[in-house]
Amino acid sequence: MDRKKILFVAEAVTLAHVGRPLALAATLDRGRYEVELACAPGYEMFFKGSGVRRWQIGSISSARFLAALAAGKPVYDAATLRRYVEDDLRLLREARPHVVIGDFRLSLSVSARLAGVPYVGLINAYWSPYVRQQYSVPAIGLSRALPIALADPLFRLARPLAFALHSVPLNQVRRAYGLPHLGYDLRRVYTDADHVLYADIPEMFPATNLPAHHCYLGPVTWSPPTPLPDWWDELPAGRPVVYVTLGSSGQGALLPRVLQALAPLPVSVIAATAGHAATGPAPPNAHLAPYLPGIEAARRSSLVVCNGGSPTSQQALGACVPVLGIAGNLDQYLNMAGVVASGAGALLRSDRLSEEGLRRAAIDLLEQPGARASARKVAEQFVRYDAGARLASLLLKLLPL
Repeated sequence: MDRKKILFVAEAVTLAHVGRPLALAATLDRGRYEVELACAPGYEMFFKGSGVRRWQIGSISSARFLAALAAGKPVYDAATLRRYVEDDLRLLREARPHVVIGDFRLSLSVSARLAGVPYVGLINAYWSPYVRQQYSVPAIGLSRALPIALADPLFRLARPLAFALHSVPLNQVRRAYGLPHLGYDLRRVYTDADHVLYADIPEMFPATNLPAHHCYLGPVTWSPPTPLPDWWDELPAGRPVVYVTLGSSGQGALLPRVLQALAPLPVSVIAATAGHAATGPAPPNAHLAPYLPGIEAARRSSLVVCNGGSPTSQQALGACVPVLGIAGNLDQYLNMAGVVASGAGALLRSDRLSEEGLRRAAIDLLEQPGARASARKVAEQFVRYDAGARLASLLLKLLPL
């Protein structure tokens, strides 16, 4: 049997967009599929032991991506997306995949269609136009200039216009290549693909009138292939463990404040710095490492403190552990809305963070049994969804034997 080639393309502005494709690649039958992944340089260490061939493509820097989010500006301009399209087309000509699966690589909306390659888009359900949302103002200039009680309704009024402005660059590029306009809803721009897979469950993010080419994949969890730190087996017995990881999406600078807030508590803190340099000595109850195997760390913990993003939240909830999310960008707020609605966590604003407020929220989640019971319920829901099996089912439809 000739193996079919599956090419994942990751927009490597954060580690999450590389980790999810790597996690899904690991589930595919190598007797049936040849699996490859394209992303920007700098992520080589995460491919260790994956058996996945790596292609190199360009992406904007994480700093540029995060700066755009913080300013509330469009992440991409038309010139950048045109360059992406040309890079994609070169990649597709050289790799010659049977199917391409993109994680936030918006240019595939153009390049995959021009190349005639079936395109599967991987996205979180809260970005779907079929999932109802109550939007909260993220940590942008508006939230810094005004009280949240005023900034929130203003953001909701301005949100459709902001989404329209963010949609313009890709529509300009599509027009240049003779492809139809996608409209001015950013959610439709984000979910334009031949098939759309939501890396979530409908119990947390229910959809209405979902089209046949959109479906729920379930949680996609991934941990970096990193060795355990020396202190892993030396944590004090009998103390709850709090796992802290603020990721690569902008909240890393808050880590010292988070550690100080947790320092007076009778807990052991294990923290991943995600490559951020330490700004001073860690408190006595804190143990740091550049990266930690997140799935194992979550299973060992009684509470996970993160930036509110989907990958770490799913690791925590899959381990029946509540989530304390310190959200900054809109993606994190949207994810945490589902976590909070499930009763399995609490949300703090990164632009209003206080040590006292964080400590109080952590104590509540550690001491109240309701949050852990809700996390356990979500974990039971997660078990019903096998992301690898669902992806394999779709590929079998696209590439029948």
